[in-house]
Formats: sequence, C-alpha cells, structure tokens
Amino acid sequence: MSKELAKTYDPKDIEDRLYQKWEENKYFHAEVDRSKKPFTIVMPPPNITGQLHMGHALDNTMQDILIRYKRMQGYNALWQPGTDHASIATEVKVIQSLKEQGIDKADLGREGFLKKAWEWKEEYGGRIVKQLRKMGSSADWDRERFTMDEGCSKAVQEVFIKLYEKGYIYKGSRIVNWCPVCKTSISDAEVEHEEQDGFFWHINYPVKGEEGRFVEIATTRPETLLGDTAVAVNPDDERYKDIVGKTLILPLVGREIPVVADAYVDKDFGTGCVKITPAHDPNDFEVGKRHNLPEINVLNDDATINKNGGKYEGMDRYEARKLMVKELEEQGLLVKVVPHTHNVGTHDRCKTTVEPMIKQQWFVKMDELIKPAVEAVKNGEIKLLPERMDKTYFNWTDNIRDWCISRQLWWGHRIPAYYCDDCGEFVVARENPGKCPKCGCTHMTQDPDTLDTWFSSALWPFSTLGWPDKTEDLDYFYPNDVLVTGYDIIFFWVIRMIFSGYEQMGEAPFHTVLFHGLVRDSEGRKMSKSLGNGIDPLEVIDKYGADALRLTLITGNAPGNDMRFYWERVESSRNFANKVWNASRFIMMNIGDEKLTKPSFDKLAPEDKWILSRVNTLAKDVTENMDKFELGIAVQKVYDFIWDEFCDWYIEIAKTRTFKKEENPESAKVAMWTLKTVLIQGLKLLHPYMPFITEEIFCTLQDEEETIMLSQWPEYTEEWNFPEEEVAVEHVKDLVKGIRNTRTAMEVPPSRKAKVFIVTEDKNLQETFETMKSAYSMLASASEVKVQADKNGIGEDAVSVVIPGAVVYLPLEDLVDFEKEKERLLKEKDKLTKELARSKGMLSNEKFLSKAPEAKVQEEKEKLAKYEQMMAQVEERLAQMK
Repeated sequence: MSKELAKTYDPKDIEDRLYQKWEENKYFHAEVDRSKKPFTIVMPPPNITGQLHMGHALDNTMQDILIRYKRMQGYNALWQPGTDHASIATEVKVIQSLKEQGIDKADLGREGFLKKAWEWKEEYGGRIVKQLRKMGSSADWDRERFTMDEGCSKAVQEVFIKLYEKGYIYKGSRIVNWCPVCKTSISDAEVEHEEQDGFFWHINYPVKGEEGRFVEIATTRPETLLGDTAVAVNPDDERYKDIVGKTLILPLVGREIPVVADAYVDKDFGTGCVKITPAHDPNDFEVGKRHNLPEINVLNDDATINKNGGKYEGMDRYEARKLMVKELEEQGLLVKVVPHTHNVGTHDRCKTTVEPMIKQQWFVKMDELIKPAVEAVKNGEIKLLPERMDKTYFNWTDNIRDWCISRQLWWGHRIPAYYCDDCGEFVVARENPGKCPKCGCTHMTQDPDTLDTWFSSALWPFSTLGWPDKTEDLDYFYPNDVLVTGYDIIFFWVIRMIFSGYEQMGEAPFHTVLFHGLVRDSEGRKMSKSLGNGIDPLEVIDKYGADALRLTLITGNAPGNDMRFYWERVESSRNFANKVWNASRFIMMNIGDEKLTKPSFDKLAPEDKWILSRVNTLAKDVTENMDKFELGIAVQKVYDFIWDEFCDWYIEIAKTRTFKKEENPESAKVAMWTLKTVLIQGLKLLHPYMPFITEEIFCTLQDEEETIMLSQWPEYTEEWNFPEEEVAVEHVKDLVKGIRNTRTAMEVPPSRKAKVFIVTEDKNLQETFETMKSAYSMLASASEVKVQADKNGIGEDAVSVVIPGAVVYLPLEDLVDFEKEKERLLKEKDKLTKELARSKGMLSNEKFLSKAPEAKVQEEKEKLAKYEQMMAQVEERLAQMK
C-alpha cells in the first residue's frame, strides 16, 4: 500500500474532488434493472427562489443517509430530485427584481412578464441544487425535474381535466382567503393564525318603526358593516323572539336589513345578535345561503373600499374603519369599545392580514377524494413516523374543506379552461377549442388564473417518473418507499400527495412518511430573517466540512422532534472526523506495504476476536436502527464504537504487537489484518452519515473496490460471534480503568512502572488475566504482572483496587518515591494546619457569625469540613508510610 493519507484532515481538499468523481462515474444514477429490488425516495422540491437553509440541510442529509444505506445493501436506489416553481414566492421575487430596474409588471403584459420569470428561473433556479451538492447529496441529478417542465405540466393538465370530468373540480363563488398585497387567493394551509390585540366594537342597529329601540351587535371588523345583509339571532333566544322577521336600519348606510333566526348563533356569547356579512365571512356565507341573503362585496382586491361602500369608496380598509367608528360615535350608535385579543389570519409569505372575500374561484371537491387517504393511514398501509403525527393528520382530514386551487397570478400552470367572449360559456380542454359549443362564436379566451403551487407538487411522486405516460420507470420505481419531510408541510403537501396517488395511480405514493422537526438556534428559537439568527449551512461547511455538519444534524435527532443547533457540537463532530482520520493514518503507516491475508481463527488473539465480535454486533444493531428510521441512535452507536472501543482500546492494545513486528511477525500481521478489517467495517457503517471522509480513507486503504458507495453493507455473521472473548476483554478493561484511576488519584506519572498483583479465586478469570497479559501490561503501566488466588507475597502497604471478580494490589514503593512523597505530605499537612486554624478562628468569632451574610458563614463551614477531610487523608498516608 503505497498510497497514504494527507497529514491532516482538510475537508476542502477532498469534498469537491470526491463529489466530482461520484458524478462522473454515475454512482448516483439508477436505471430500471429487474434483477434488483428498487428503493425510491422523492426529494421535496425546494423552491427555485431558495437558498439552502438548515431545514433543507437536515431534510436532505436524512434522505441521503437512507439512500446511501440502501444502495450499499444492494438495492437499485433512486433518489429523485427536482425543484418547485413556487408560484407566489417566485412571482413576488421577479416583481421585486423588475421594480429595481424600474419596470412594472403590468407594463410588460403577461407574455413579457413570463419571459422575465423564466430568465429569473434560469439564473437563480439552479442555485439551491448546487448547494445541495455541497452537502454530499447523492441524488440522481441526471433525472432532475422542475414542476413546470414539459412532462410535469402535461401531468398537471391531465389531472385537472380528469378531476373536472369526474365532477371533482368545479367553479363557484365561495369565501376564500384573499391576500390584498399578493392580490390572490391562498389556501387555508397558507394562512398563519397569530394572536393580535384588537377590539370588539359594540354598535346599535335601530329597529325600523320602533323609535328608541335598538339591537346591539359586536364586531372586530366594523368596516364590513357596509356589506351587512342581515342580523341573526338564535331561534330559541326568548329575548329576541318578537323581532325575528322585523327590519333594521343599517347604520351609516341607511339600507334596510332583516332579522333572521339561525341556530349558528350562540345565544350565550356577546349580545346574542350577530351581524351577517355573507361576502366577507365564511360562517356568514353559509347563513346567507340558508336565508337567501344577498352577497355584497365591499372590498377591492387591494383591500380598499369599492363602489358598494358609498362615500368610503377608495379608502384603505383600516382608514375607513377609523372614520366609520368616529361617525358612529357622533351619531350615538357606538355603545362601547372593549379590548379583545383574537386570532388573526395572515399570509405566511408576506405576513399581510388576510381578508375573507367572496370570489369566483376553482375548487377541488374533497369529501370523496380524501377517503382513501384517511383509510390508508388508519389501516397502516401508510405509516407516519413518529406515530403521534396521526393525530395531526386526522385532525385535518376530519375537518377538510373544498380546496381552492385557482390563483390570480401569472407564474404557474394556467387553468385549462376557455371562455366564450360573447355568451360567457366555458369549456375545459387540453387546448383552445376555437369555437363556442353554445353560440358558435370563434372568440375563446383562456382563463387568466393559474393553479396553486401544491396542485403540481401533489403529483410529484408519479409525474417525475413519466406519468401520464405508462413508462418503465413508473412501473418499476413507483410507489416510493419513504418520504422525508418537515412536519410543517403535512397539510400542504403530504396529504395532497396521498389522495392524488390513490386517485391517479390507484395506490399509495409511498409506504412511510418520516417527519423531522425544525432546526432551531441554540436558544430554541425558530431561525428567521427577522430575528437575524439564521445559520447558513454553507458557512458551516466552509469552516468545518459537510461531514461535520451532517453528523451534527443527525446526532441526537429523533423523528418529529425539533433540534437546537450549537457551534460547539459542529466542533466536536469535526474532532471526531480528525480522530477517524488520524487513527486511519496510524493504521496505514503500520501496515505499509505488507500483504495481508485473512488468518485462520486459531491465530487470532482474544482481543482480535473481541473487536471483530463487537463490530459484528454493531452491524446488526445499526441495521435494526436504520430499518426503524432511528438514524440518530444508529450513528451514536457507530460513533461510540469507533471512538471508544476501536481507537481508545483496540488500537492501543494492538500497538504492543505492531511495534514489535520483528519479535513476532505473525502476531503483528494478524493484528494489522484485524485493524484494517475492522476499520473498513466501521467506515462502511459511518459512510451514509459522513460520505466524504469515509470515501477518502476507504479508497486509500484498499485497492479491491473503487468506491465505498457501492461496497457491501456490513451484515452480522455467526462466524464473528465470540461471546467469551467479549466477556474476557470487559474484565481487562475494568482492570486497566481501575489501575489508571488509582494512579491518577495518587498523581503517579504514567512513566513510573509498578508491579501488579491480581488476586482472584475464579479459575476462568485467572486464565483470562494470564493469557491476556501482553494485551494489558503496557496499558496498565505494569513492570510485572502476577495472577494468584491469595494475598501471598503482597506487602501490607500495597494499594488495593477492587474490580468485578478480583482485587488488584499495587506495592506502594513502586508507585511512590517515599522521601519525596513524605516531604510533599508534610508540606501539605503544614498548609492544612494553618487553614484549619484560620477557619476555626473565624467560626468561633461571635462578631463574624452575627454580622457576616448567612451564605458566607455557610461557605466557611464547608471549607472547614473539606480541610478536615483532607487532613485525615494526609495523616492516614503518613501513617501508612511509617
């Protein structure tokens, strides 16, 4: 072996080089191969607006661990990558970018704007993919897809038409969440509810024809009064029985509105009278439908008051609110204003308060479509991990509303519906029909709206494999095996993929959903731009390497739990990488150009059998954890094995044989074979987590295989099971630890050798300590080792160390230079005598006891107790020396 590792581990020197090698050799690429079992993961497509953040880093590390693990197990592993057009997010970015150039979206027109959006996508769309490569993501980049590429767009159109023809897609007026800044509808899942301080304005509505009689209502949005078309009371409310059917005069507007009875009203809440504004509240909309009430929309798309608002037309909603409240007060109709904290819906993108508004939109009817998705999780066909996510899942499916899929945007998949310019008839079709089926007019215009981003990403598991065409890829790689994603997009994406999979493919899109939590800062806060506490994964990679970042993100990480990011943990991950690197260098330097062959088992020393047995059990345990998706537990076991058992114990024990090659060349070769073999197994188990460092060491250490990525995953073998040697080495470890701890406590320098007497009546233990002398003598700094059944020949002053099954004795004169130690102990005694006198003096001083703070007195008492204990130890040691 003439190759060797660089003196120090430098991630910058190896990572880009190795990644290029992997890509050039097509190690990530998967083709249909019926002789192998497929394993598929689809990447949650990051937005093309995206910059790699810690959430992506965690998400992709977890997927990469699973895909590398399965690839090594011999599966035909496909990790399907791609990016999402992210309609609103991208349109906002492009508009901002154009603004900076002094260009207005409206001036460009639709075609001109889309040209600019595609240019923006070409420039920035690939940025996050480059960054994912820096993480070591072994996705099949040859198959990279984009939600608006030709194939995915064809799939979207196909699904829309199929759902429309089955009656699942319809157009209708409904209350939608309207964002006045983005000027588009948004789905329920894109609304964030946050607590805001507001008010309840109590307003009197005069009863027509009954001078001085009023109905008192309370509202948090007084400006919507302009669109009121009724006031509702509960039919069982005795207080209002006589006014049901009467008419009220709407304040400030003068319009007459009826009082209706509806069970929706809670008679015990507020005044028991509720203003009904069907165009601006989802519950009022339903009440309006039941009572045939008109729907009056009083807001423009930018949340200014429209022409239905009379004299308030053109005013911003909050400006109009102020003026209306002032006028109600002047007219004596404002009863009171009560402070009130309530949940307000805001758009998760731009944080604007959302307005419920009645709009003509396209909807997907959800009641039938959701059924198989509910059943799949109930019967275990799809497993959600952790299991507690079931509750969140069913909570949403049980309360599902029809999904508003139209967006008033230009960037996205345009709705395949065409309207007749003359009679208004519309047709859903793959292309412009050119002629109205109703009136024969030849002017047909396509619907200007686009589809919700999630409509296309809901098809991702099968659209990326060629659907709607019946491709080989689709037949072989679908369904996916695992979906890895954050718990924060369970509604947006996970549920929609599940019902789309059942509806279009007739089966689940994946078998398991592995949810991970958020990566928070060291104080537990969510990382965000506004807090300025976001940590850039690329900065971490630049400083410590991708492997250290990956290990940090997975260590201690449990499914579904948030994790905190600490720089100190990245540092300790990098230290672990250094440890692996240095141990590997040491092993290679020892092996040199030796040709090593597998020895027969009778040639193995007990410690060789022990370490082989340990790495054998490790392979079984780690495989079990990986199969249960316990990635954090698995890597902790690998970490502990490499650091503790392999580096701190086996390498140290093996040194006594490799350093004395000349004395026993055969034993040295067996030790070297064991070192190399166990290191290779350890590197393989670590590879999915730390791909770069393991590849560099593996390719330098052996010549048989060109990459660790395609080497075989370690499997448990009965041949390497050595329970007796495992027990024996545990006894040796207890022995060495016991001796070392005692020597440290007595401040004996490591260079000072001492005789070791091991006393045990257990015959098996005697044999263990006898046969393994060469393994532990050096570690125990022993000048000589005697194993015996009694205390014969051991001096009374020998220091004893109790370990399981035996007592170890170390002659005091071997450990201590008597004259020097006596001199040191006398000095220590003198110092302690003075400290005791001082402490006792203070504690017998009444002035100190009465005036000093209680804590100070207590501290002095503790000091005295400590000095007395130390003095007793010193006197005992001096007595022993006599």
